[in-house]
Amino acid sequence: MLDPRIDKLAKMLINYSCALKKGEKILIEAIDVPHEFSAALVRHGAAIGGHPLVMLKSNQINRVLMQIGQKPQWDAIARVEKLQMQNVQCYIGARGSPNVSELSDVAADKQKLYESTVWEKVHRQVRVAKTRWCVLRWPTPSMAQMAEMSTEAFEDFYFNVCTLDYAKMSRAMQPLKKLMEKTDRVRLKGPGETDLMFSIKNIPAICCDGKVNIPDGEVFTAPVKTSANGVIRFNCPTIYRGVTHNDVRLVFRDGKIVEASSSAAEKLNEVLNTDAGARYVGEFAIGFNPHVTRPMKDILFDEKIAGSIHFTPGACYDEASNGNKSKIHWDLVMRQTPEVGGGEVWFDGTLIRKNGRFVVKELKGLNPENLR
Repeated sequence: MLDPRIDKLAKMLINYSCALKKGEKILIEAIDVPHEFSAALVRHGAAIGGHPLVMLKSNQINRVLMQIGQKPQWDAIARVEKLQMQNVQCYIGARGSPNVSELSDVAADKQKLYESTVWEKVHRQVRVAKTRWCVLRWPTPSMAQMAEMSTEAFEDFYFNVCTLDYAKMSRAMQPLKKLMEKTDRVRLKGPGETDLMFSIKNIPAICCDGKVNIPDGEVFTAPVKTSANGVIRFNCPTIYRGVTHNDVRLVFRDGKIVEASSSAAEKLNEVLNTDAGARYVGEFAIGFNPHVTRPMKDILFDEKIAGSIHFTPGACYDEASNGNKSKIHWDLVMRQTPEVGGGEVWFDGTLIRKNGRFVVKELKGLNPENLR
């Protein structure tokens, strides 16, 4: 019998996140997720008169493709997948991860080849720009291990987070969006040496309310490209290209990362040397999902942690552009809650959040007790 939580999530993704309409086509890209979930998406898509297309993939197979991949091969794959993406109006990417380090032994140049073909030509140029899309992780024992939870407890947590009342959250976000769009100078303070200043002047702020990511719960913008100065030390572990990094520390001068260290410093700097834009930042965001309270080394969850911010080396989003272009986009998360030493967010000299809680009246609707 189908788990009713799976059916509820599938229905929300089709009707709320993608807002699929009668006669529209939707591509469901399922990577290591249960067929029951893909089938539920198909049923709910068809129930409202949509036309689902399904593409099944495996991280184990993707690893081998990357390891042996040559440019003609990836160009061919990109052409095929681009044609498919160009012929749908909506996209759901459901991504499981039986082993979150599956790609850790794929050479950097092989990963860059994939990123410059399929990721750039299919996802960045078509999916992100021209479809209504939503991406989500699927709960696996691997994720439960990273979260240091039992599989059953993690599944309960997952479905609570992913089926939150995102329409209510969306309404509560609007004052933060307005305030960010009026703000010039931002200052971030945290334990130890974290003290970073930058400008977000004249760059749009975008609400993330369950339309493109599940789970969701952030408002993002971008720093003026050359404005960041100071030091930031991230206190959430992060995985990029299959490698885990702890204690990432970045030093900025006129927007550029001039020093970078972590528990895997060589790999960190390898990523930051990908291209000219990789040492500049393309996103600044404030997270507030009330059910996500600690890191689990999965960025779709960690960037939404209540009381967190993230600062992102690499490409900006077109909706909130600061002009930075790069093949990478690496969300690095800093919690500012009391259990990790607290922290502050200042807008134009006014304290707006302290120790993870909004202190300005119009923003208090985003504090956890008001969103659950």
